[in-house]
Amino acid sequence: MNDLLSLISHHGYLLLALICFAEALGLPLPAAIAILTAGAVAAFGNLHFYLVFGIAVLALVSGDFILYFAGRVSGWALLGLLCRLSANPETCILRSAEYFYRRGKQTLLFAKFIPGINTMSPPLAGSMKMRLGDFLQFDAAGAALYAGAYSLAGYVFSDALRAITRGLRSVGFAAEVIFAVGFTAYVIYRIWIYRKYRLLDVIPRVRAEELAKRLASDAAQNMLIADVRSHGYYDADSERIAGSIRIEPNNLVEEVKNLPKDREIYLYCT
Repeated sequence: MNDLLSLISHHGYLLLALICFAEALGLPLPAAIAILTAGAVAAFGNLHFYLVFGIAVLALVSGDFILYFAGRVSGWALLGLLCRLSANPETCILRSAEYFYRRGKQTLLFAKFIPGINTMSPPLAGSMKMRLGDFLQFDAAGAALYAGAYSLAGYVFSDALRAITRGLRSVGFAAEVIFAVGFTAYVIYRIWIYRKYRLLDVIPRVRAEELAKRLASDAAQNMLIADVRSHGYYDADSERIAGSIRIEPNNLVEEVKNLPKDREIYLYCT
């Protein structure tokens, strides 16, 4: 906090904009802490509070717009790339999609307060073909809530933050050691989680051409094809592979009870 306070005091708006923009793009930078600190610096008189708020909102929305556009163009490709940075890619996508499935565009209002959802929401909105005007309206409102909450907290509690930084100066070395140990433990934990979920990569796959050949053969009678598309990619009028059934991915526990156990089951999604 002490180093960040010093950096923002000297480099001000540019550093704040870069950190907020980078976090909006999915990079692991502390935008919340940067906005909080900038609010405290504004209380000291070195920055203007309204500029801190405005620049933070503009930077966040700018980064979100890039992900929105990329999601609109690439669909699930970008979502898969972002989720590969997660410990459990399957949970990452399903959890994010579930928020949109239940709450729709209102998800953008609080997404920035939820780790993981904050990065996934803009490309999800783009992949779902949300109208640009709606996206900018709700995303800007969410960014304003996020930037307003942290900048106001920093402004109001600036004296407390200054006291904390003074305390950190007196125990600087100990704080650095604690941070190093904690960071090392976190890295080891992430590696363990990643290795644990590597099992997801061994799910058997079949090419569309090969499946088409099997469907045209005598083996077709022992096959079942299921459509598991979700979060806006499927509706009652959507076209499906001929002879396939529909499985709702948000209700798998109940859906699997009705599946036959004597047939090969092939799933396809977006």
